Amino acid sequence: MSTSNLTSRTLWQVLALAGIIASAVASASTAFAGECPADKMKPNVRDMVDYKPVGVTDVALGSIDLEKQPAHLKDRELRFRKLTIEPGGIVPWHSHDDRPALIYVQQGEIVEYASNCAEPILHKAGDIRPEIFGTSHWWKNLGTQTVILYVGDVRKDPHDHNM
Repeated sequence: MSTSNLTSRTLWQVLALAGIIASAVASASTAFAGECPADKMKPNVRDMVDYKPVGVTDVALGSIDLEKQPAHLKDRELRFRKLTIEPGGIVPWHSHDDRPALIYVQQGEIVEYASNCAEPILHKAGDIRPEIFGTSHWWKNLGTQTVILYVGDVRKDPHDHNM
């Protein structure tokens, strides 16, 4: 199979998965599952921790240079990835101040420790988590099942390898 056909097939697979995720969001209620309770939301309530990634695999499934698209977003890339987090695995502390994202939990349960929530947030299979300006956090798989996340984000710095 030629590189062009392979690249085209991969892009269509990524677009198909994005469509499935969009359908799931559209058919869901207006509230995202696994949200911080309103009375627990407070800016900078949780301090940054310096954990390293543990038991996490991050695979880029595809990306689009947004400067070459009609929106002409200079130095921005739309990226789609699959994260696999083993039991006990940690996604280290990172910020979304310059990298908005949507996380879809495809399998398992995982706990998020967000800078703007006084309680840990449990995310279950089928949940979608928006990650926007003002969100810094880390995640841990406290369960016995491998967690699979699909991540769509808009990255500015091509050297930013934060999860």
